[in-house]
Amino acid sequence: MIANVVDLIGAERAPRSPHAPRVLIYSHDTFGLGHIRRCRAIANALIASFPHISIIIVSGSSVISSFQFGDGIDYVRIPGIEKQGDGRYEPHHLNLDLGDTLRLRTDLIKQTVLSFDPDVVIVDKEPIGLRGELKPSLDILRRRGARIVLGLRDVLDEPAVLLDEWRHSGALDALDTFYDDIFVYGLEDIYQPLIGLPEQHRFAEKTRYLGYLKRAVPSPMPPNRYPRIAKQPFILVTPGGGGDGAGVIDWVISAYEADPTIELPALIVFGPFMSREKRKDFAERIARIPKLEGLGFEPRLELLMNRAHCVVAMGGYNTFCEILSFDKPALVIPRVRPRLEQAIRARRAEELGLIGMLYDPSETGEGERDPLVMAAALRALPKRPPPSQAFMPDLLDGLPAISRALADDLSTPVRGRALAQTAATS
Repeated sequence: MIANVVDLIGAERAPRSPHAPRVLIYSHDTFGLGHIRRCRAIANALIASFPHISIIIVSGSSVISSFQFGDGIDYVRIPGIEKQGDGRYEPHHLNLDLGDTLRLRTDLIKQTVLSFDPDVVIVDKEPIGLRGELKPSLDILRRRGARIVLGLRDVLDEPAVLLDEWRHSGALDALDTFYDDIFVYGLEDIYQPLIGLPEQHRFAEKTRYLGYLKRAVPSPMPPNRYPRIAKQPFILVTPGGGGDGAGVIDWVISAYEADPTIELPALIVFGPFMSREKRKDFAERIARIPKLEGLGFEPRLELLMNRAHCVVAMGGYNTFCEILSFDKPALVIPRVRPRLEQAIRARRAEELGLIGMLYDPSETGEGERDPLVMAAALRALPKRPPPSQAFMPDLLDGLPAISRALADDLSTPVRGRALAQTAATS
């Protein structure tokens, strides 16, 4: 069984110093919780290893204030942009057009870079940011001598789709022009996210596979916060942010409606981005079933994941990391639109014996969801072996591997690069 390490961030505060190394993490955050949760895990791990440094996360997440960060970490919230179901982007709150919102985001990112003057920059997933909003800042950072790292989850999309997107956006050229390192938060033997790109030699030497990002139980652990069902063995059902998870929840509820003999009860966490109408409908159905209970948004989902007997989830990167970290038997129902990222991850994980998997037939165009199919899967789930039984070495080494990779830049008490003292005035 994999140990569930308690996250003791903020236990002791390091002395403040304007001369200590600085890290900026960019997270564009156009959909769901994945990007900000990944960046938060990395920031907390870096502060635990190098408590004297300062970290700023630049994020468009509307729920970033709900998360717990260690001492030494803060964030700059830029105006949010939402990705629509058809792939279009729209401002989340502002009554501006997309172009004006992107210009505002670009200027705010640039000003943060100029003022904070980071020694290390970690860019999450998008090499030039959303619609190129990061390029002016990358130019400044390159001239100032910062170490610039691209951090990638294990799967991005189908190789042909990724190539088309990155070629048209200029992201391919950015790998050469701006980036010193490419960190992949996964294992090469499981999946290679850049395998479909041409001229692999251009960035092969920069690429490091670090392992998945292990999650810890948050601390302090508040007493008596658990829902009623969580005081006994239960199935945790989570669609991540919930913006596209209504189908999974509907399928699980319908299984309990059709088959009252399912042994374990289930706690369903809706997520912050599920529509009010869907929540109301699901809550009414859940209230009629004694073995079900619903919960809105839990920013410290790790507490419930650690307590659960097993998990039903979509196939997002962060949920997958939590399933591995807390070693839970899991049934994954991956999203297949607008990207195949989750389906690719789930299919490969099932092949390796890490999880079980079901496709949603209404998403794949193969028909309607059958409640009895889900009921059978839920009855079988508690008997499934946990992921640790797949015996994969270094599977969850990602966070300490990031700290080791950046140790030369962050372990010294004084900022390492020559331009650090004068860059803010140049």
